[in-house]
Amino acid sequence: MGYWADDMVAALPPREEGQVLATGISPSGEIHLGNLREVMTADGVYRVLQEKALPARLVFIADNLDPLRRVYPFLDRDVYEPLVGRSLSGIVCPCTRHDSYGEHFLAPFLAALEDLGVATEVVRAHELYASGAMDEVIGQALAGRDTIAGILTELTGKQVAADWSPFDARCGSCLRLTHTSVTGFDLEAHTVAYRCDCGQEGTTPFAGGGKLTWRVDWPARWKALGVTMEPFGKDHASRGGSYDTGVRIAREVFACEPPHPIPYEWIALRGKGDMSSSKGNVLSIHGMLEVVPPQFLRYMVLRADPQRAIRFDPGLALLNLMDELENPANKNRNARAVELAQIPGRSMLGIPFRQLVTMAQIGDFDTERTVSVLRRVGVDASDLGLLQRYLEYVRCWLDRFAPEDVRFALAQELPQAANVLNETQRAFLAELARRLTDDIGGEELHSLIYDLIRELGGEKPAPCFAAIYLAFIGKERGPRAGHFLAALPADFVRTRLREAGGTT
Repeated sequence: MGYWADDMVAALPPREEGQVLATGISPSGEIHLGNLREVMTADGVYRVLQEKALPARLVFIADNLDPLRRVYPFLDRDVYEPLVGRSLSGIVCPCTRHDSYGEHFLAPFLAALEDLGVATEVVRAHELYASGAMDEVIGQALAGRDTIAGILTELTGKQVAADWSPFDARCGSCLRLTHTSVTGFDLEAHTVAYRCDCGQEGTTPFAGGGKLTWRVDWPARWKALGVTMEPFGKDHASRGGSYDTGVRIAREVFACEPPHPIPYEWIALRGKGDMSSSKGNVLSIHGMLEVVPPQFLRYMVLRADPQRAIRFDPGLALLNLMDELENPANKNRNARAVELAQIPGRSMLGIPFRQLVTMAQIGDFDTERTVSVLRRVGVDASDLGLLQRYLEYVRCWLDRFAPEDVRFALAQELPQAANVLNETQRAFLAELARRLTDDIGGEELHSLIYDLIRELGGEKPAPCFAAIYLAFIGKERGPRAGHFLAALPADFVRTRLREAGGTT
């Protein structure tokens, strides 16, 4: 077994007309980081196909023809209560700046995909249906209604209602999809007759006059778009789930083969479980792109086999994952995932994020000052524009996710907190100042600190390290002391140590 995306491409039967990878989502609310796994999984396979010069398309289907199911907590009830049951593409945008409700949530997601280097063909469901591209499969579904009902009953164990139809007609009066019953259809005219709970009766065209129900719509799209491979969540992959019924409907009603399945596990937020909008435990994609470079989010998804759950911790664990991506020597690094995580025209800084967190705070997030700090520890940052972008990532991470003891500000004068130092701590700082040389490196300085603690008879190093931090940042805990002090001008360090040690 090799890398999962390579294995999947190798397992695909050759297809002269090329592979069609499909992915999609219903834009009923914010499209969050947990939703990213589906499209990124498809993109990983798509990139492998491109590497092998095999013809392929990557299609993202926005299910904006779905109805608004309920008034979600983030919506104005007075505005949206009357709109429940109408298509997301046909109701008002919450912020009024987009053409529709669906576009309000879709637009930032598509912008994030562009940042992530995902080159996908976007198919909006309301346009797909309105174009007539679904007319043939709608007719087949209506004619095969009894066959579909039998499949659903057999595989789900639930009896289908006698008046059930695979097509939800849109009422011409109240515009709802959820309150109509199909009373007949004309395969030649491509129309459906319906009755609505609001009292309206009429006919509506296949094209733009409604949509197929979910379990029928999915295999219908396989046929209409020629889909050959598709990732989907584990809920759809359960026995009797949407994929199982879709396979039977595709073969027995639409006379097509189902796509190769890629079931995937969820992305869980550490301490809160699987990401879910309804549970409120989500991270937005655009919000995370303010914290990390886009290659990081690509790597986070692509490094794991789709059937393995991803437990994402945006705190200190994020630093470890960033190091995997940026550091070729990291033993946990998945080199193949790193290759597929790259974005043409977008470079990575190549400096450990954990180190940059410390250096940025020493340099007070100023680009030129941070360059000087990095040079003192032997790191050259030649691309100032890229460094500036990474400094903003660090700032956002510190503001949103960093533990308190990681945040600090270098005190320009001896902090008041250093007044609590005892005689042993002061003696330690004074002796450290005496032994500090101009060219000492971080590891060497860290070793010197421990040697000095032992010489002074200290049984526990914590009080001496606390003395260093109190003298420089006014807190008892801080970054790795040797590397921290080595990043500061030696004269400044000696002066501060002597002042805190009471020898100036």
